[in-house]
Amino acid sequence: HPEDYQLWKMKGGAPLFGMDIDPGPEPTIDLLPGLILRLGSVQFKVLHTPGHSRGSVSFYCQSEGVVFCGDLIFQGSIGRTDLPGGSYSTIIDSIQTQILTLPDKTRLLSGHGPETTVGFERTHNPFLNER
Repeated sequence: HPEDYQLWKMKGGAPLFGMDIDPGPEPTIDLLPGLILRLGSVQFKVLHTPGHSRGSVSFYCQSEGVVFCGDLIFQGSIGRTDLPGGSYSTIIDSIQTQILTLPDKTRLLSGHGPETTVGFERTHNPFLNER
């Protein structure tokens, strides 16, 4: 997503932690909301899900009932919002408007940790039940 281009240029923030990484090739497409990516016969819709970073995106495959959501949401938790570009109120809004609007059986595959579902998080995630 274009809003994370600066993060790419800053090598993902690795220098803040004393590391030097190769950020990989410069992005050639913008992962804008609604863009459809095709892998063979499977389609993924790009969802802009900021909060962990300004340009965080998730990839929703409706036919398979799955979302690859990176560090947006985890089983019983949410992604960090204390790093540059993070925002607690924004990540909660992203989850409520982009994830909790999907069917309860939709599987959520995060960047790490066990998989979960929209329905489980709607009911059990303490960060989503504070309000």
